[in-house]
Amino acid sequence: MSALKTVREVMSSDVTTLDVNDNLSIADDVMNLGRIRHMPVLDEDGGLAGIVSQRDIYRGALSRLLGYGERAQSKLIATLSVKDVMTTNPRTMGPDALLSDAAQMIYENKLGCLVVVEEGRVVGILTESDFVHLATPKGT
Repeated sequence: MSALKTVREVMSSDVTTLDVNDNLSIADDVMNLGRIRHMPVLDEDGGLAGIVSQRDIYRGALSRLLGYGERAQSKLIATLSVKDVMTTNPRTMGPDALLSDAAQMIYENKLGCLVVVEEGRVVGILTESDFVHLATPKGT
């Protein structure tokens, strides 16, 4: 592993975001098509309002627990907004924070990601997968 020191060096800066009022089916489609597991949610002013994960979508819809089929699940998801299932106040970190601090926060809090924020704006996302990538021979 190379001597990477900051979150900025590892984070993904091309972040797909959602709007608080987006329909949950849009989030589900984008996540499935883009193989994305976490998406920051922005408020009307472009600030961070929350985060949605694939798990939130299915938990929020309760479709599996209710035993609905795939078509009924899609209909149920279409009735919800992102704000209905998002996690508010997600953990964040600045892009110039130490990578070791970010790793510790992810590990200790059992997080799938950290939203990277600078001057009140989302500038990146740092995921567990980013750390796995670092540990692979081609990740350095």
